[in-house]
Amino acid sequence: MAHRTRARHVTVLAAVLAVVGALGLTSCSQGAADSVDYAVDGTLITYNTNTVAGAASGGPQAFARVLTGFNYHGPDGQIVGDHDFGTISVVGRSPLVLDYEIKPEAVYSDGKPITCDDMVLAWASQSGRFPSFDAASRAGYTDIATVDCTPGQKKARVSFAQDRGFTDYGQLFAATSMMPSHVIADELGLGDGGVTTALLSNDGPVVERIAQVWNNTWNLSPDLDLKRFPSSGPYRIDAVTGDGAVVLVANDKWWGTKPVTAKVTVWPRSADLQDRVNEGAFDVVDIAAGSSGTLNLPDDYTRTDSPSAGVEQLIFAPQGPLAAVPARRALALCTPRDVIARNASVSPANARLNPASEDAYSAAEATPQVNEFAVANPDAARAALGNQPLTVRIGYQTPNARLAATVGAMAKSCGPAGISVQDVAGENTGPLSLRNNEIDVLIASTGGAAGSGSTGSSAMDAYTLHSGNGNNLPRYANERIDGIISTLAVTSDPKELARLLAEAGPILWGDMPTLPLYRQQRTLLASTKMYAVSGNPTRWGAGWNMDRWKLSQ
Repeated sequence: MAHRTRARHVTVLAAVLAVVGALGLTSCSQGAADSVDYAVDGTLITYNTNTVAGAASGGPQAFARVLTGFNYHGPDGQIVGDHDFGTISVVGRSPLVLDYEIKPEAVYSDGKPITCDDMVLAWASQSGRFPSFDAASRAGYTDIATVDCTPGQKKARVSFAQDRGFTDYGQLFAATSMMPSHVIADELGLGDGGVTTALLSNDGPVVERIAQVWNNTWNLSPDLDLKRFPSSGPYRIDAVTGDGAVVLVANDKWWGTKPVTAKVTVWPRSADLQDRVNEGAFDVVDIAAGSSGTLNLPDDYTRTDSPSAGVEQLIFAPQGPLAAVPARRALALCTPRDVIARNASVSPANARLNPASEDAYSAAEATPQVNEFAVANPDAARAALGNQPLTVRIGYQTPNARLAATVGAMAKSCGPAGISVQDVAGENTGPLSLRNNEIDVLIASTGGAAGSGSTGSSAMDAYTLHSGNGNNLPRYANERIDGIISTLAVTSDPKELARLLAEAGPILWGDMPTLPLYRQQRTLLASTKMYAVSGNPTRWGAGWNMDRWKLSQ
């Protein structure tokens, strides 16, 4: 399973041992603080991290142990079974058929049982069958033919379409992917099982109403109604502060091992990170390397830098001055990819369809066209535009010192080509800024995220360029690329993977829907008094095991 991901290199057993080791570590030092402050590099805008904006936000880093599932992503991005939640059994291979069973004692923090209804909602909302759901990705869920669920029950049989045995199926119905369907039922007065019945019977008008609630009801604000935000994990939301931090507290209805620390406050991206670190106000900081400039660490912090599974890239708007391929290619030609990567102390990244790990397949996408875009060539850029001037608005989520420097380097190198680069970054800039025509280019990681953005699976991340996907921000549509992405998702033969990637390379360098820059590096800071904190290359970040964190006093 989990081909072309880090999962190959680290076994689940090793992950479990790492978690057990972390548990042991927490138990042998005395006197735990009752609260921890955790800073992430995105905004905290929604509880539903499956929407386009939610997947790109800091929500996955915050809620991995609030909204649990059958699996979660361990310290190397690998899939680890969450047996507190339930179990998965393979009952058929061709077609792929899986039986899921939720633990009998699994309940939400409001006392309502967790049932297969929540799985049906996750599938329906993310399968692409109902376009009203503003889902970030349909990867994997689109391959499911049926979810057999009797409303209110704990078991479901998930059957995939013939020849669509999704290789990374462990990514599905995992942490943060399932929202509480009973909240939607209550909101719409549908009664027990009403959401499932409407979705499975394709009741168009009711599905439309369900989608609108799924899209909008879980926005985070200081005046939120807590009864709409029940938890299925060791922590639950207690409050949202005026400055956008989310306060998590131990969930007394959690049936598994109680969290070590009673309260974790998750802080969104802020301009005063250095000051807060100097004051010792944050115990854990999980951000893109360089985003806060050069961080000077006090003696009582440790720092770990590691590559993420996400690729920092230029994502071009589907409308405006960069809607046409020659304009995108012109901007790519004058972009100094070598300088930008060197400033980030990494090599340039070339992968669009195999982004989640550096492996034997990475070279397959590096076709001869890559050399055309290796260093800035203003003359070629000017020629691509036919000597016409071009003004381009480039945005990213602020504050971000590294991306500000990237735009500065582009402005300097594209000026001689007659391309005027404007930095229009803002604290709320993100995927929706491209959709709303507020910017012409978004600099961000996978899916438009400020953080890693990656699922940890290349097969899933590749869907950011599939024509049906919500997080296909350039609205790129190429029938052959759709076919290649779809085939990659069900293929584990190494020769076939390499062949498909090699075929896709020239098409994507020609059409230029995005321009990969470099693998986003992550910086994890932790107080020397923190135990059991470890990074994670996926969008769930260090928060994957926050219920094991301990701050000794």
